[in-house]
Amino acid sequence: MFIKRLAIFFVFVFFTGAATVSAAPPDFVRIADKAASAVVNISAVKLVDPAQKLSEDSPLHEFFERFFGGVPRPREQKSLGSGFIWSEDGYIVTNNHVVAKAEQIKVNLQGGKETFDAEIVGQDSATDLALLKIEAEGLPTLNLKGSKEIQTGEWVLAIGNPFGLKYTVTAGIISAKGRVIGAGPYDDFLQTDASINPGNSGGPLLNLEGEVVGINTAIVAAGQGIGFAVPSSIVKEVVTQLKQYKRVKRGWLGITLQDIDEQMATALDLEEAAGALVASVQPQSPADRAGIRSGSVIKELNGQKIEDSREITRKIGDLPPGEEVSLTLWHEGKSQEVEVTLGDRGEALQEEAIQGPSQDEESGALGIQLKPLTMREAQSLGLESDQGLLVVNVHPQGLAAENGLERGDVILEANNMNVNQISEFKQALQKAEKKGVLLLHINRQGQKSFLTIPLKQ
Repeated sequence: MFIKRLAIFFVFVFFTGAATVSAAPPDFVRIADKAASAVVNISAVKLVDPAQKLSEDSPLHEFFERFFGGVPRPREQKSLGSGFIWSEDGYIVTNNHVVAKAEQIKVNLQGGKETFDAEIVGQDSATDLALLKIEAEGLPTLNLKGSKEIQTGEWVLAIGNPFGLKYTVTAGIISAKGRVIGAGPYDDFLQTDASINPGNSGGPLLNLEGEVVGINTAIVAAGQGIGFAVPSSIVKEVVTQLKQYKRVKRGWLGITLQDIDEQMATALDLEEAAGALVASVQPQSPADRAGIRSGSVIKELNGQKIEDSREITRKIGDLPPGEEVSLTLWHEGKSQEVEVTLGDRGEALQEEAIQGPSQDEESGALGIQLKPLTMREAQSLGLESDQGLLVVNVHPQGLAAENGLERGDVILEANNMNVNQISEFKQALQKAEKKGVLLLHINRQGQKSFLTIPLKQ
């Protein structure tokens, strides 16, 4: 009898304990009600000109001329996205891809009663952010919270306009931080399982205090519960500069970098596979003037250890042009310190777009002609970034043509290596020859895909 009563006692204690540790669910109703009035619907009208993508020697150009009397006329393309009000006087934050190349932008406030024409104040394709302005006063706003404090597992709320369904609210958690998804050189995304769909782009990701911790930006199309947001710490810095300068001023060294693996560390006599290997140095760049050479390994920046190439790229980009930094290098078995005065990345890209590359180069048995992509060429191809190598020509009997590579494609990566210079592509090709296959990550008219080319011995 005593044992039976004891068993009942323990069962009672167990269930009582479970009841005391259970917590009430987050008050999503309060957060949504408070924040929704500052979330906006953005519609952009872009003018698409098919003729820009059809050269006169293109078979499609001849087809349209023969059967339709000419190539199709320019047409309007509409896109929908989201954003949020950053200041009471009408500054609005959204994604750059929502408004890029837009001829007309309309901002619709909650309830659909008020619609405003919007102007682009500034854009930053590197982080996919844009700042808009509407003529209004006394608007409700959302605060940007430092995203560095948010932890994996915390509740978040996404508000936006997926598929044009205005002011849709979804909830989830922060699934991971610091995600690199290949969107740009400054990737540092928050990953969330809060439902995000086309049309959510530019909308806020909120914590339980109703503060913005990220801007919903990208999804994995083939997955569920995998969305990505630009952290608010990056958003705040970028939009502040966009408001002040109309663009983002970033530090610039003028080098291309690559990561170091175990085999490379052994070859370079490094104690560990850490740091960033300098693959090339642009002539007359800050790095060139400081005496940095290809083959050097950047181990520290201002006394802080560097783990990989992406880390040094982000840290240099966070610094203002004109600032002097100290780099610890490893070159030919020796450590050395160099002082570098940073240049302006934006000005360097503009100068490159005006001057263009000095020459094109052929790539042997593949049967392709490549050149570094300029900003002007990227814009003409409808691309938002000048990263990669432009395929200028493809020989009909070459390996590339046999496996689907086309003129006008932009090669972003070769065997998982970023390729912005011819030398980088050749280096990747040499490694691929050992495997017998070349894996290319390409951008074709704004659509990214992978393509493999078997290399004949």
